[in-house]
Amino acid sequence: MDTPVLAVRHVSKSFAGVRALVDIDLEIAPGEIHCLAGENGSGKSTLIKVISGVHTPEHGTVSIDGRDFTRLTPAAAIDAGVRVIYQDFSIFPNLSVMENIALGSEVAAGRRLVNRSRMREVAREAVAKIGFDVDLDELVGNLSVADKQLVAISRALMGDAKLIIMDEPTTALTKKEVRALFDIVADLQSRGIAILFVSHKLEEVFEIAERFTILRSGHKVITCPKEKLDRASFARHMTGRDFAEERYQPGDIDEAPVLQVEGATVGGAFTDASLSVRPGEILGITGLLGSGRTELAMSLFGMLPIDSGRIRVKGHDVTLRGVRDAIEAGIAYVPEDRLTEGLFLSRSIGENITISEMESFTKALGFIDKKAIRAEEKKWVKRLDVVTPDPANAVNTLSGGNQQKVVLAKWLATKPSVLILNGPTVGVDIGSKFTIHSILRELASQGMGVIIISDDIAEVLTNCSTIAIMRAGHLSEPMSPDNLTEAELTRLLSEDHAPASSTEGGEN
Repeated sequence: MDTPVLAVRHVSKSFAGVRALVDIDLEIAPGEIHCLAGENGSGKSTLIKVISGVHTPEHGTVSIDGRDFTRLTPAAAIDAGVRVIYQDFSIFPNLSVMENIALGSEVAAGRRLVNRSRMREVAREAVAKIGFDVDLDELVGNLSVADKQLVAISRALMGDAKLIIMDEPTTALTKKEVRALFDIVADLQSRGIAILFVSHKLEEVFEIAERFTILRSGHKVITCPKEKLDRASFARHMTGRDFAEERYQPGDIDEAPVLQVEGATVGGAFTDASLSVRPGEILGITGLLGSGRTELAMSLFGMLPIDSGRIRVKGHDVTLRGVRDAIEAGIAYVPEDRLTEGLFLSRSIGENITISEMESFTKALGFIDKKAIRAEEKKWVKRLDVVTPDPANAVNTLSGGNQQKVVLAKWLATKPSVLILNGPTVGVDIGSKFTIHSILRELASQGMGVIIISDDIAEVLTNCSTIAIMRAGHLSEPMSPDNLTEAELTRLLSEDHAPASSTEGGEN
């Protein structure tokens, strides 16, 4: 057997008495694509930092290409061939592509004067390794997310890279960009470079990885080949719980729609879009990036007023000129990017929950009922199972899944009639994903109109009672998911022609 490119032996690490890693073993062969999975707080990030020399373990050793380290430093890890591409890519947006890729090599060589001609040649060779066609003088801040990632990969291939760790590499990528990334990963594998792929996206890791290591609460639960896992066992190993992947079956459905959209049009975004949602139903809208799906959601929340058409909530016509109009009409919106659009990261969990209903806590003469606010905060933290010791803690201390629950709580606290969610479980671990889906099903059964906008095919098929496809600004007639497979829905999404636009209000 070849010498492993990475061998972690009996590694343990604690922080302030909390055991982050407990007796962890991990082996990766040259050219292997290995998935490291686990919920938030499982120890994945700590293990990555041990392997890359950021953290020193209290016990155990890390061996890279046959060389044992008891006190591995970041410089030693890089010198041994370990590269880490973090979720934020750790690149400099105010520097050029060339500078981001090659400046580190100039610093590492101890040169006092930068030779830009040498840097250009180094950068040109790096991007050529993955066939990345880019202007080396372009500021990285001007690039797309996918191109920023390719800059990070090009930089990671500097020198003799033996192991590349990719931390949640597909979080902000479209399906097409994910496919391009997987092609690059396969090319790296063919050259003998090992990949540690850190992710919790089931459909992606089962496609790309050959072996899996799953962590839970700092312990290794299992290491095994892909063939020994399926969706159910993968989720069980990660969470310690069994999740039934049953498709949503609505109960009694009220004939009167809670939301109707007829012939809505926004120039340059979508045309003649019609839909209907009745109590008990969950409408799923899926489409590729640029299809108009997000613009439709923004229009229904007053952020992008329609040029023509009609919107009715509980049988009443509403005019949505802004967000305030939408809130007053009983519409709530959970945005695609919770960090920049959904949360005040430096404010407390409680403040983020109650900010949208603050007027209801204002007494006569403008006094705030702080006792009522505290009670409201605790109610929603408990109801949505937000994992926190104190709602007064800053919301940026929470995991991604718990942050999403806070965004959801903020809008549920306004008691909406219609709830629109754009990518409701992006960047959310399996346990939180299941909790959020259960909440949405319960809300629909209680009479709320729920719309899920997502490109997660499994999410749409499992949780929606009707599905419509958005393509090139046209919304299809709703269809039943009962006899629809993931492969069939994926095929419909990628068809060259746009689905027929709905003209009947989508009632069924």
